[in-house]
Amino acid sequence: MAKLYLLRHAKAGWALPGTRDFDRALDPSGVTDAEMIGNAMRAHGYVPDLTLCSGALRARETLGGIASHTDTGRVLYFDKLYSEDAAGYLEIIRDHGDFDSLLVIGHNPMMEDLTIAVSGNGEAGARETLEHGFPTSGLAVVRFDGSLTNAAPGKGYLEAFLTPITV
Repeated sequence: MAKLYLLRHAKAGWALPGTRDFDRALDPSGVTDAEMIGNAMRAHGYVPDLTLCSGALRARETLGGIASHTDTGRVLYFDKLYSEDAAGYLEIIRDHGDFDSLLVIGHNPMMEDLTIAVSGNGEAGARETLEHGFPTSGLAVVRFDGSLTNAAPGKGYLEAFLTPITV
């Protein structure tokens, strides 16, 4: 059984004039939310073997907030997680699917699209929460019977969906 943790970066501030969107930092509530999700991950035993993180500043800062409260395993950064669509995310996940559990820290709408695509079924409460959107610092926990190298649409089970409001 493999687990895929899909985390949308925490809330970021608006880009200042002359600052690229890629370089937007977390705002104070985003820092707090990232730490809350890190605590929730630790409490639930959600420990990835490998973290794949967008190179965008807000994603890297989200990782920092989480890592200050729980183990995130080995970390690899991919600028492609800033610009790829959900299919591109899935390809990156499959490329690293030899690990039993992966945490992907990325962006919307890719996170929401990917979670909906791979989660064929799921816990009623988790699916209900996800139906209201994929907020910043939202964490989808998707279980697969086989290896993540074979992750595909409809093949996962949405085990949980955590947000800073629900933890």
